[in-house]
Amino acid sequence: MRVTALNLHPVKSTAIRSVDSAYIGLAGLRGDREWMIVDDAGDMVSAREMNQLFTIVADTPQTGGSADLTLSAPGAETIEISFPYDGRLAPARLFTRPHTKVRYAGADADAWLAGVLGRGDLHLVWCEDPTQRSLNPEFSRSGDHAVFQDGYPVTLASTASVTQLSQWASNDLAVQRFRANVIIDGEEAFVEDEWSAVRIGDVPFRVAKAVDRCVMTTIDPISLDRGKEPIATLAKHRRWDGKTWFAIHLIPDAEGEIRVGDEVLPL
Repeated sequence: MRVTALNLHPVKSTAIRSVDSAYIGLAGLRGDREWMIVDDAGDMVSAREMNQLFTIVADTPQTGGSADLTLSAPGAETIEISFPYDGRLAPARLFTRPHTKVRYAGADADAWLAGVLGRGDLHLVWCEDPTQRSLNPEFSRSGDHAVFQDGYPVTLASTASVTQLSQWASNDLAVQRFRANVIIDGEEAFVEDEWSAVRIGDVPFRVAKAVDRCVMTTIDPISLDRGKEPIATLAKHRRWDGKTWFAIHLIPDAEGEIRVGDEVLPL
């Protein structure tokens, strides 16, 4: 098995940015979900609530950008944003998890978001210190941490599994619906369910758990239309513990660079 694609999401829920290589830190792929959008209460705002977020393209040096963060969107002027080291430090929250201290990017970024998304209560924030966010101890070790990923630092999906799911659904489902960082090939669908650890290139990972899927996967990444798939088909074939499952969460055990074409070796 080999890596066929690597994906970054510089701002949570914005457009997928494909890269040929990525540096793996203990908090995940460098440049992945280090920024997030929150409301006035400090709660995460994602494409689950606003699918227009998929139309925002966020770039960093890891994706070829020239600034710490560059935002662009149809009909809007591009804006460049620097890491807000001196920005307001305040708590923000992903889902119902404990608050994480974040830096607010400031008024210019907020005004840009208001112009693109039509809401004046949105704020761009940056995670200055990912080590403050601990992970679910049931599936992690002391010291494991992440940035603004939903649960764990890295997600991996298999094209063989997507092909099987598409056959079940009689619908060509794009792997991009699952917003995984690492896409691999392989002959057997869902073989990743059986892994407890994997090496990608020279970097070892533990498998934390399978990924329970939400309604974000029902948004077409191109048209932004919502439908019933793939949740409807996952509910028929891959439902247990009251949830539907696709792909796996990984936790890095070391740092290093991975590349498209790297060998994927289950341990």
